[in-house]
Amino acid sequence: MGATAAAGLALALAGCTGGGPGAPSSGASSRLPQGGEPVELDPADFTADIDHPYWPMTPGTQWEYRELDADGTDFRVVVTATTATRRIANGVTARVVRDTVYSGDEVVEDTFDWYAQDADGTVWYLGEDTAEFEDGEIASTEGSFEAGVDGAQPGVLLPADPQPGQVYRQEYLKGEAEDAGEVLRLGERAEAPYGASDDVLVTRDTDALEPDVVEYKFYARDLGPLLAVDIAGGAGREELIAVRTVPDGTGTGPLGEPG
Repeated sequence: MGATAAAGLALALAGCTGGGPGAPSSGASSRLPQGGEPVELDPADFTADIDHPYWPMTPGTQWEYRELDADGTDFRVVVTATTATRRIANGVTARVVRDTVYSGDEVVEDTFDWYAQDADGTVWYLGEDTAEFEDGEIASTEGSFEAGVDGAQPGVLLPADPQPGQVYRQEYLKGEAEDAGEVLRLGERAEAPYGASDDVLVTRDTDALEPDVVEYKFYARDLGPLLAVDIAGGAGREELIAVRTVPDGTGTGPLGEPG
């Protein structure tokens, strides 16, 4: 391993110690979606009530993160599992999860993400309505997509039974959204300002549109995303600082007005 790779690995495992079951296994099985292959989902097999052990999206739960980008700029990220649902173009009814990025008190990016869970327990990602803001006005909606529209395909956020070696498409709209994930380890220990967990799922996330970028994500059991660290293509870091319960209707205002 070269010096650059070793440094990246050290950064990725900062705040994370061994204890997991070992390296990814090439024998890990999956019928998870890959690349741009089409997937037909039966809406009757899905629910917007998501109780995956590594990210239970209980409506009214809000997670707050501190994000440090590659330039050393601090942002505040607020993620809310709203009480709202949306019927996606492919017929699946999804939970609306709001992801709002602030620079100081100013909204710089605002997104509605759409998730649903199948009968086996896999959490699917069905699209997003996203906008970047400058001076309070929408500057870009690049990256928005909806499964079933213009060739967009659903992807997987978290497999029902994560196993090292599983690889899967997270989202797909050619030229707009081409993220992929891989399960690396289970049973890790990781910590963030919010606290530590001894039962953490570690994934490796990549983007075919930005092949130099690699991110490790750390999901704590019964909590959700705890930590995310760029290990290639940047030096960003996002860490959980608070979790709270918010009133019904929080996060359901229009983009740019998270409420």
